[in-house]
Amino acid sequence: MVPDINIWAVVVATLSTLVVGSVWYTPKVFGTLWMRLAHVSPGGDSASAVRPILLTVVVSFVTAWVLAGCAAIAHSFYGGSFVTSAFVTGVILWAGFTAARFVTHDAFEGRPAALTLLNIAHELVTVLVMCLVIGLFGIG
Repeated sequence: MVPDINIWAVVVATLSTLVVGSVWYTPKVFGTLWMRLAHVSPGGDSASAVRPILLTVVVSFVTAWVLAGCAAIAHSFYGGSFVTSAFVTGVILWAGFTAARFVTHDAFEGRPAALTLLNIAHELVTVLVMCLVIGLFGIG
């Protein structure tokens, strides 16, 4: 069985990650805190941001595609509202994969707990926005 995926939902969910990241990491929100905790200096060269942004788009597309597919499978199994299926699926995948992996890697790398919390919170917000987009667009 191949899940029915709405490609427009995937595209919009992919773009939503750029919006969430732009807001989250602005200096007036969490950008200054993140730079301090991660020991990152603000770069003045915008050309150096092109590669990470392109990588983010590709990875976000894969995430949105997988999330949409998993939500469609969950919805076909459990029924009910597709928006609810998308949110429940997203939170479960975030907790079981994203948050769990961040905690593990950051613990071994000796990163500050505050940085780990900030990053997994960002990922949760990103996934929830993607879930909202995918849920509202519905199945392909």
